[in-house]
Amino acid sequence: MTSGPLGRAGARGFTLIELLITVAILALLAGGAMSFASLAVQRTQEQELRSALRQIREAIDAYKVAADAGRIAKPSDASGYPPALSALTEGVPDITSAQAKKLYFLRRLPRDPMAYSTLPAEATWGLRSYDSSADEPQPGRDVFDVYSLSPKTGLGGRPYREW
Repeated sequence: MTSGPLGRAGARGFTLIELLITVAILALLAGGAMSFASLAVQRTQEQELRSALRQIREAIDAYKVAADAGRIAKPSDASGYPPALSALTEGVPDITSAQAKKLYFLRRLPRDPMAYSTLPAEATWGLRSYDSSADEPQPGRDVFDVYSLSPKTGLGGRPYREW
């Protein structure tokens, strides 16, 4: 019987220490990959939130411009902002059109990507009226601004409610 380079005849395989070190390295790599994946998901949701807020705010501003231009009927004591978010998607009559066409400001209302619920898209947003302060937004007779209802904080350290 001849002995191999390790001094044991026909011995092959890994020692228990080698296997433990390999498993530990794989566990570290898997943990790093999982934290990286969750970070990537959060970044994607934050990009969707920025996009949704931009779309809604641009539609609210376009509604206000149309109201100030006299294309939308509004009472004299109204601010000119939409009475509800649904007005942006359902359309409002264009009073300057002879064919009674409607003005639409959004094709569909985006959902708050930070809201994990089965609520309709309109119910996922917090509403601020023209009469309320920016520090303590309150709904009212119109929709001046929207914000996320999520209690979470973004990657930059700012709460989503303040975006």
